[in-house]
Amino acid sequence: MTDQFSRTELLIGKEAIEKLKKSRVAVFGLGGVGGHVVEALVRSGVENFGLIDNDKVSLTNLNRQILATHKTMGKLKTDVAQERILEINPNAKVKKYNMFYTPENADEFDFSQYDYIVDAIDTVVGKLSLIEKSKEYGIPIICAMGAGNKMDPKMFEVADISKTSVCPLAKVIRQELKKRRINKVKVVYSKEIPIKPKSKTTEKSAKRNIPGSNAFTPSVAGLIIASEVIKDLIK
Repeated sequence: MTDQFSRTELLIGKEAIEKLKKSRVAVFGLGGVGGHVVEALVRSGVENFGLIDNDKVSLTNLNRQILATHKTMGKLKTDVAQERILEINPNAKVKKYNMFYTPENADEFDFSQYDYIVDAIDTVVGKLSLIEKSKEYGIPIICAMGAGNKMDPKMFEVADISKTSVCPLAKVIRQELKKRRINKVKVVYSKEIPIKPKSKTTEKSAKRNIPGSNAFTPSVAGLIIASEVIKDLIK
């Protein structure tokens, strides 16, 4: 019988499709990377999502974020993502957490309810906390490293954090995990040397340095992450 996952089933089989339907994936961060992770996961058959983000869609998101359109401007990204997920698969179940994840509010999220964690957030402290929680609960995690100020999507690689190079964010995370005696963390990172922005931004933000971005680099990172999640879930 033909259904929306028939083409995927041809590649991975019915048993794998059933595994994906039952899998529970938490995606932290719904920006340029995380939005594309969600898109690929729901189209692959994942039906249970935890979505964590406190941001709203803004004008400057339009150049790279799949959730961003003029129609969704000003809406919470968790709301937009939920609507999109259900439009693709009405059988999906979504739990939203409108929060900016930090070590201080980590206890507000029930990690025990999920089978996989996707880290697509920007802050070092947040990433380290997610990795520590994944180890504490025995949940697989994959982390996105820096995708800003990059122009070559072919430079992305999947590796253990200990094997990364070039990426400044990966270097910081690697050093901090070593202090915590944590190893074997899967990441997606780029070996491309970050590009120095050619002009100054007028965008107001709490961040000191807003990176340049484009439509194709964060999206590729997100799709690579989604492919790793799918492969891990159907092992």
